[in-house]
Amino acid sequence: MSPLEWIVASSILMAAISLTGAGALVVGELTLRRLILPLVAFSAGTLLGGTLFHLIPESIETLGNRISVYIVCAAGFTAFFCLAQFLHWHHCHATQEEHSDHKHPVSYLILLADGLHNLLDGMAIAGSFLADERVGLAALLAAAAHEIPQELGDFGVLLHAGWSKSKALFFNLLSSLTFLVGALIVYWLARGIDTAWLLPFAAGNFLYIAAADLVPEVRRHPEIKTNVVHFLCFAGGLALMLAVRMGFEG
Repeated sequence: MSPLEWIVASSILMAAISLTGAGALVVGELTLRRLILPLVAFSAGTLLGGTLFHLIPESIETLGNRISVYIVCAAGFTAFFCLAQFLHWHHCHATQEEHSDHKHPVSYLILLADGLHNLLDGMAIAGSFLADERVGLAALLAAAAHEIPQELGDFGVLLHAGWSKSKALFFNLLSSLTFLVGALIVYWLARGIDTAWLLPFAAGNFLYIAAADLVPEVRRHPEIKTNVVHFLCFAGGLALMLAVRMGFEG
């Protein structure tokens, strides 16, 4: 497949994942509450693994082991930190009951943040595919694993804010389409600029989401058994990305 075909296929996959929020209606509230945090822990592991085992090594291999690579990585981390600080960016992994204080305007803010998030994800993953098909697949896998618990949580919040099921699904799907917009922007820019610099930038993005956004949600729990489950899910995400890396090298 060509890079453009991978980009379009990735966009279709991410759009499909945006509809997984409907799963909240199927599994029930209690089951959903049990599933979301283990999924968050797993996605934190995949994002961190994607950063350490794929994006950073490929950045160094493509651009060289120079300080500018790490500066761009830090810029990617800082960019997401700024979004969190000034645009009230947050990834929603709670269920309806846990967000009983959310009002309708907040639901629009969630959709806006998700649209921007998907735009940046599209740019990062398109840049990864343009650099190397294998790195693109690894980045896509990590991003997809992260999207599932996020969409489940966001869907629950939209319903709690008074949205109908069909409207919540439609606007979740609409916000996911910015992924394709971001990806196509990068594909178009690749004709005139070196998009390889998106690799360390994406590494910084993934690192922020994993370490600052996801890990704090699952690192502490009053029950030891729950902490063990979360740790194993996190380690499983890391192991999966390491296995993918070793499989590519084999």
